[in-house]
Amino acid sequence: MIKNNMKITMLLITLMLLSTGCSIVGPDYKKDKEQKLPATWNTKLTKSDVNITQWWKLFDDEVLNTLVQKTYEQNLDLRSAGLRILQARASLGISEGLHFPQVQTLSGSLAGVRRSGDTFTSAGVNFDVGWEMDVWGKYARGIESSEASLYASVASYDDILVSVIAEVARNYINFRTAQQRAAFAKRNIEIQTRVTRMTEVQFNAGNVTELDMQQARTQLYTTQSLLPSFQLAQIQSRNAIAVLLGALPQDVDKILRAKEVNEDSFIPTVLLKDDFQIAADIVRRRPDLQVAELQARAQNARIGISKAELYPSFTLFGSLGYNTNNTSNNWVSVGDAVGISAGPAFSWNIFAYERIKNQVRVQDALFQESLTNYNKKVLLAVQEVSNALNGYKLTKEQLGLNEKAIRATTRAYELSITQYDNGLVTYQRLLSTVENLTRNEDNYAQIKGSIAIEVISLYKALGGGWEINKDKIYLNETDKKVLKDRGVDWGDYLELTDDK
Repeated sequence: MIKNNMKITMLLITLMLLSTGCSIVGPDYKKDKEQKLPATWNTKLTKSDVNITQWWKLFDDEVLNTLVQKTYEQNLDLRSAGLRILQARASLGISEGLHFPQVQTLSGSLAGVRRSGDTFTSAGVNFDVGWEMDVWGKYARGIESSEASLYASVASYDDILVSVIAEVARNYINFRTAQQRAAFAKRNIEIQTRVTRMTEVQFNAGNVTELDMQQARTQLYTTQSLLPSFQLAQIQSRNAIAVLLGALPQDVDKILRAKEVNEDSFIPTVLLKDDFQIAADIVRRRPDLQVAELQARAQNARIGISKAELYPSFTLFGSLGYNTNNTSNNWVSVGDAVGISAGPAFSWNIFAYERIKNQVRVQDALFQESLTNYNKKVLLAVQEVSNALNGYKLTKEQLGLNEKAIRATTRAYELSITQYDNGLVTYQRLLSTVENLTRNEDNYAQIKGSIAIEVISLYKALGGGWEINKDKIYLNETDKKVLKDRGVDWGDYLELTDDK
């Protein structure tokens, strides 16, 4: 009888194993029709046209290079992103583990009773195993989803790296722009102080009215009042850089002040070619687009996970046990028994069919939403590149016109101050040229800073900068040491690279 039961059990097990050849349910990943990019981007491109790998070095500014390197090494958002990759890697390990027996328990018992001088002992050890076979690919889809989520977390790290590098560069340009504006303001304060003194002398001599003198003072005080705002702008930019570097403001001050800068060239510049070309493929390499696509891939796999619940699940159970009842004088008795049992089982949520179908619908709608989100991000990428590229071209044109205006107003000031001394022009003409010079020089600093910002925005829009992590190391050394010292067994997970 026992032999017949074992034969039946083995037959059922064999049939269930053969059934694992059933197809994996759920759709395989397939993108929607991709959002088109501007045809003008599909032009010839050489590495000399655009180098997005370490674009900040095009500014030829050692302070900026230092800030970017320290941002890569110390930024707290990057450290958090690295830890999220670690979490995703561990989650993938959980999904992979579900391919093995899901129930693995070892239990034991020991009891003793003393009667009439003898000790009666009862002991037992049992090992139970349960394995739900992945007939419909639920666990395979789980691995697929976890893998996509892991790669999405890596792409998210790269996306954050692109953003923080661009942000530290932008704040550095803002800092230098405020310095440049302050330098121009101080120089114009000297000019306006001279004019004001001249006006006061002329007023005391009765040659000009008090109105002329007060207008000169007004212009001087107005320009002087700008200096605190420029100082505040420098402080705010420095503090923003400190956060990006994961450092204190005084530490950033040392870096910013390490280099002597000519007051006429505080703001570093990059001149792009007039025929600057961009290939569509470069835009598609943006890490945020990769994140969106990988999230869609992960969501697609979740459809299969939910759909597998519509079908019956098949489980193999096995148990091995040893039980004994002994006296103190007899550890081997007829009560000893070794038990082995094995058999199949199945379950089917037939009464939850509509609920499961609606869950599948939810996952499918979420997948379609993720595809739509990807296409939206492509359009946003087009918008960002177009805005930055046209912003650079038009702001550069604006700078050229502003430089002409400065040359003209500088010459006008020189002529007006001479002619005013000789009584050939009125004070109002002199005051007007001084005001124009002050305004045009301040505009020059702002426009020059805007050009640098547009260059930064362009390279950020192209997704440049993440290649700085050439060794593909995502876990900060400080975090790695803390995790090791905490006593949790991380295995080789802490050596987190693209290969693991």
